[in-house]
Amino acid sequence: MDADDVQRLLDRQTEVLELIAAAAPLRRVLDLLLGALEGLMPGASCSVLLLDRTRGTLHHGAAPSLPATYCAAIDGMAIGEGAGSCGTAAALDVAVVARDVRSDPRWTDYRHLAESAGLRACWSTPIEGRDGRPVGTFAVYHGRPHRPSHREQLLVDRFTHLASVAIDHAGVLGALVESEGRFRRTFDDNALGMAIVGPDRVVARSNTALSALVGGGDDLVGRPLGEVLAPVRGTLGSRLDDLDADALGITHPAPLVFEGRVLREGGQDVEAEVTVSLLPGQDGGAAQYVVNVFDLTERRAADRDRRARLAAETARRTAEEHAHARSEMLAAVGHEARTPMQAIVGFAELLGTMDLDEARRREALGHIGAAAGHVMDLLTDVLDLSRLEAGALPLALEPVCLSEVVDEVFALLSRAADGRGTRLSHDLGDDVVRADRRRLRQVLLNLVGNAVRHGRPGGRVRVRSWAAPDAGALCVAVEDDGPGMPPDFLPHAFTSFARARSGPATALGCDAAEEGTGLGLGLALGLMAAMGGDLSVASSGPDGTSMVLRVPRAPGRRGR
Repeated sequence: MDADDVQRLLDRQTEVLELIAAAAPLRRVLDLLLGALEGLMPGASCSVLLLDRTRGTLHHGAAPSLPATYCAAIDGMAIGEGAGSCGTAAALDVAVVARDVRSDPRWTDYRHLAESAGLRACWSTPIEGRDGRPVGTFAVYHGRPHRPSHREQLLVDRFTHLASVAIDHAGVLGALVESEGRFRRTFDDNALGMAIVGPDRVVARSNTALSALVGGGDDLVGRPLGEVLAPVRGTLGSRLDDLDADALGITHPAPLVFEGRVLREGGQDVEAEVTVSLLPGQDGGAAQYVVNVFDLTERRAADRDRRARLAAETARRTAEEHAHARSEMLAAVGHEARTPMQAIVGFAELLGTMDLDEARRREALGHIGAAAGHVMDLLTDVLDLSRLEAGALPLALEPVCLSEVVDEVFALLSRAADGRGTRLSHDLGDDVVRADRRRLRQVLLNLVGNAVRHGRPGGRVRVRSWAAPDAGALCVAVEDDGPGMPPDFLPHAFTSFARARSGPATALGCDAAEEGTGLGLGLALGLMAAMGGDLSVASSGPDGTSMVLRVPRAPGRRGR
C-alpha cells in the first residue's frame, strides 16, 4: 500500500473506532467499515455475515452495495464444507477464495443466486472473536473472476480486525443493556423494598416498594439513609449514618443482615430485616451499597398466630392429660384404700364376733390401727397433691438447720431400720437452708423410709451434703446400698402411684403398707419445687440408689 492508502485507511479506521466508542448500532458501524473498504477497492462489493454458534447458521450483518434479494436469500444459511465461500470459511475457520463461482464446487448450491445477483468471484475471511473462534465472515465480491492481490489482502486483514472489534463490542454492549434491563425490572418491580446508597450514605435510587413502606409518597432519592432506616439496638455496632465497609465487615461478598425499623412518615415504624451488600468500584473500594428491606409485619403476625395455636393445643393436651391423670388418681386411691379398709372391717368383725384373748385382741387392734394409719397417710398425700396442683399448699419458709431435721427423721425411722438391721448415718455440718421445716421433714421421711424399705437388709443408709454449683443452694444426697430401681421404673419414678413391687400384697394390706402408696416421690418432688428446690435420681444400680435434693440456702448462711 502506498502512503495515500495508509492515510485513507487510518482515517477510515479512526471513524470506525469513534462510532464504536460512541456505542453506535452495529449495523451502522459495519456499513461505514464496508463502505470505507469498497472505497479503497474499486469494483468490489463487501458484506459481513454474523455467525449463530448455537444453530451453526450465518445471518445478514451488513452489505451496503449487494442486492437486497441476494442478502435475503443467503440469510440463515447453514455453515459447512460446500456452503459457498462464507459457509465454508466459517465452518473450517480458514479464508476461502472462489475465483469463479460458476466453476467452484463449493458454490454448487448457491451458484444460481450469485449469477442472478451478477456476482462471479467471492473471497471470504472468518472474523474471529476474543476466544479465537469465528463470530462471522467478511466477504469481498466481484462481478468478474478475480483473485485478491497482496494489497487487497492487507486491507481485508485490517478491516476484518476492525469488524471483530465492532462485533465483540456490540456483544458486550448488548449484554450490558440486557443486564441493565433485567436489573431495572428486578429492582423497580420487586415486592422487596430496595435502595442503592452511595458512599455518602445518601439514597441514590429506590424502588416503589420501599417508598410505600416509608409512606408519604415522596421520592427517597437524595435523603440520608439514616432518615429512612434505623437499626434495632444491639444488632449493629454503629448508626447507619456511619456506614463504612470496613467497620461493617462487608468488604467481602457476604452481606450484612440485621433487624431494623423503617421510619414511616407520621405513622408507626415498621419492623424489618435489612440486608446491606457492597458494590465494589473499579479500584476495589466501596462504590455503592445495595440495601434490601423485608417487611417483617406478616412474618411476626404469622409467628404470633403459630405460637397462639401451639399454646392453645398445648393447653388442650394438658387439660386432657390432667383429666386423665385425675381419673387415674381417683381409681388408684379407691384401689389403695380398699385393701386397708377391708383389713379394718375384717378385724372389727373379728373383735365383735369372737371372744379373743388379750394378746390376739391387741394384735387385731394393732392391724386396725396400722390400716387406718395407711388410709390417713393416703388421704393426706392426695390432699397435699391437690393443693400443690392448685398452688394452694400453705408453706412457712424459714431458716432450718438441716442436721436437726435429719436427726428427727432418723428417730422416727429407727424402729423400721432396726427391724431390717439397717445402719443410719449422716455427714452434715451446720448448714442452714430456707424451707418449710415440716414439709422438708416429710420429704426426707419419704426418701430415708424408701432407702430403708428397699435397701439391702443389714445394709446402710447415709445422708450427706455439699455446696451446689450455683452457691445459692445446698445439695443433699440420700444413699442406700440396695439393688437399685428397675430400669423400666426410672422414667416413672416421680409419677403418682408408680411403684416397683417386690411381691404381691396380702389380703390384710400389711405388705401394701410396706410397699407404700406410690405417691411419695411425686409428692416429694412437688414439695421441693414449691420450696424453690428440686429432687432427682442421681444414680440407681446394683450398688445402690442415690436421691439428691437441691435446697435453697438461708440468706446469709453459707455453711461449709
